[in-house]
Amino acid sequence: MAYPYQPQPSASAPITAYPYQPQPMAYPCQPQPSASAPPMPVLPTTIICPQYCDPYPVNLAVVKKSYIYQMSGSAPVTIADNLTITDVNDNIVFTVFTLGDHRLLVDAARNPIITLRRKILTMHDRWEAYRGQSTNAKNMIFTVKRSSLIQFKTKLDVFLAGNTKEDVCDFKVKGSWSERSCIVYAGESNNIVAQMHKKNTVTNILIDKDHFMVKVCPNVDYAFIVALIVILGEIKDGTKGSN
Repeated sequence: MAYPYQPQPSASAPITAYPYQPQPMAYPCQPQPSASAPPMPVLPTTIICPQYCDPYPVNLAVVKKSYIYQMSGSAPVTIADNLTITDVNDNIVFTVFTLGDHRLLVDAARNPIITLRRKILTMHDRWEAYRGQSTNAKNMIFTVKRSSLIQFKTKLDVFLAGNTKEDVCDFKVKGSWSERSCIVYAGESNNIVAQMHKKNTVTNILIDKDHFMVKVCPNVDYAFIVALIVILGEIKDGTKGSN
């Protein structure tokens, strides 16, 4: 590919890199693994979209809102759980809507970003993520499944669409939805790319257990991380089918 707006070096000049070429993803805030640790996989800089990769840590607040319906004389029923994701200034970044068996992640302008769908008749609670509102296989971005059938705390393996063999996961999620705590790792390494934790305020402790924080490391696609948090909330803790 030619770069028509770049000055061409002379024959004697050293060859320099173009300043806008994408660079491999780095994790500057992470401790270096030991020599015996599994090698860190080569990761794409962008998974969903470049605009969701910032060169600094990103802190997001997530609020879960339940919509309850009650008929006269019957018990209340939760018909939908939606999530609102905001930045540190309380500006809405994403909203997640429940649409039947789908979860739709939209941006602040309500443009569809990702559709999440649970794959039926699977043993490991597999979820699939697609671009926009598509569920076409050619638009699949990644899949997520339990690392094992029986778990006391959730462990999820994440495979990008190009990883068809699924011998080694591209990302791993470990944690507990009931405790609102999890860590996202790069592959089988100890490199942390994001963390979720409760928002520790007096109000939160007293009345609102569904208000929590997500910290995303620099150069990590935070739309992708939010999608993983949504799937974690759907799969939850314990053995298959538990709450």
